[in-house]
Amino acid sequence: MDSVISNIDIGIVITYFVVVLGIGLYIAKSTKTGEDLFLGGRSFGWGLIGLSLFASNISSSTIIGLSGAAYTTGIVNSVYEWMSGIPLIIAALIFVPLYLKNKITTIPEFLEKRFDRRSQLIFSGISVFTTIMVDTAGALYAGSLVLQFFFPGLPLWQTAVFLAILAGTYTIFGGLKAVVYTDALQAIILIIGCTTLTWMVFGKLDFSWSKVLASVPEDHFSIVRPLDDKGLPWPGLIVGVPLLGFWYWSTNQYIVQRILGAKSLVQARWGVILAGFLKIIPLFIMVVPGAMAVSLYPGLENGDAVFPMLVTEILPVGMVGLVLAGLVSAILSSVDSALNSSSTLIVIDFIKPSRPDLSGEQVAKYGRITTFVLMFIAALWAPQIQNFSGLWDYMQQMFSIIVPPIAVIFLVGVFFKRGNGDGAFWTLVIGIALGILLFILGEAGLWNLHFTINVGVLFVVSSIIFVVVSLMTKPPLLEKIDGLTYRPGLISEGNENMIWYKNYLYQMLLLILLIAGIVIWLW
Repeated sequence: MDSVISNIDIGIVITYFVVVLGIGLYIAKSTKTGEDLFLGGRSFGWGLIGLSLFASNISSSTIIGLSGAAYTTGIVNSVYEWMSGIPLIIAALIFVPLYLKNKITTIPEFLEKRFDRRSQLIFSGISVFTTIMVDTAGALYAGSLVLQFFFPGLPLWQTAVFLAILAGTYTIFGGLKAVVYTDALQAIILIIGCTTLTWMVFGKLDFSWSKVLASVPEDHFSIVRPLDDKGLPWPGLIVGVPLLGFWYWSTNQYIVQRILGAKSLVQARWGVILAGFLKIIPLFIMVVPGAMAVSLYPGLENGDAVFPMLVTEILPVGMVGLVLAGLVSAILSSVDSALNSSSTLIVIDFIKPSRPDLSGEQVAKYGRITTFVLMFIAALWAPQIQNFSGLWDYMQQMFSIIVPPIAVIFLVGVFFKRGNGDGAFWTLVIGIALGILLFILGEAGLWNLHFTINVGVLFVVSSIIFVVVSLMTKPPLLEKIDGLTYRPGLISEGNENMIWYKNYLYQMLLLILLIAGIVIWLW
């Protein structure tokens, strides 16, 4: 196998593999019941939650893609990263207390309690399919491609299988606790490695920001783009990005599961706000280096080659291995989270309701078997993505288009108490059907709105469907939805007699001011 890095760096990466696997298997000793496997015994503090949220969200393709986009077209696509603080704040204010008070294990469980089992099954089925076939397989495929930058002779399918087995092994035995602890380690390594790279790249430019600005087009550092912009037009920035972010951070089992494992509401909210602050970091250590590279390597045809090039040509021996370990971390943290969340959905939403007499140990057994099966499905599908690259891009757009009806039944559903099971069911069915229709029309050239604008359009239509159908059918029982909708005092719950610097509302205000400052800077 050819390699563009030293044996010392390869040794560092191998050592990292061993450490991660060892941590996961050590934690497996205390993982016995279903609650241990799926929620880590509800024992997570704010630091683990925040670091795990950050790590699970950052994939190797994200790092490569953000740097590449910053090199070729500008930093506008980075808004999905650093503006995540806004939907995370919404989650901390409203959804985290609702989820934890109702002691749910899966997000679709919340829909079953708020509406009915139909909505639970539809949402859970969609979540499992997209998480395994898009998130897990996509992370394995993209991760394998990233590793090929550094090891050109590495075979794609064997690499995908190896990564799946590695992440799957400690996930099968250690469950969510193994995922969260290894994610925390992975987040720290990723931040240290990318920060070091950024500092050294900036040093190549004499630490002069003016040199960076002089080498890129004038609008490279602007996030407000014209309506016909193919990357992210300004209406999509205002409407699509926040709605996609809300779905991802408040309703996605893949992400929210570690919040459900919090030891308390206070710890959960602190962890969510910490994740909001951490999500600002990629702008400076993953995006900005791509823009800096324009001065160092002008004229590159493939922007995705920028980050690997910076790593191999600027970092010294040893640091290359650390950054590569960070990239591997990003791959594993995406895969382990996806496998654990999908297993949780299948066992809790589909298996357990039909076998309510299962013991905690039996639930854990089913969870491990399910994770094992899903691991191999994702590993086998991942290499096939290379044969359907066009279809894969379309699937990503489809993924965004099915978000609006899901966002509506959660976001509108917690405020509109008249909303009922029929409204939620038909919103999902009709909303997803309309999303598929717009997708087909777009591919046929008959509907030319950017997919982020489609998200806004479908959100409005889905909201109308939800309200109208709910008003035309039987209202829900008030005692049934008590504790499942917004109520006065929800936002301040758990903050009684809290000293100001521990009050998440003050932490939230600081996060808002920081994001607002970045928006003004990049306007």
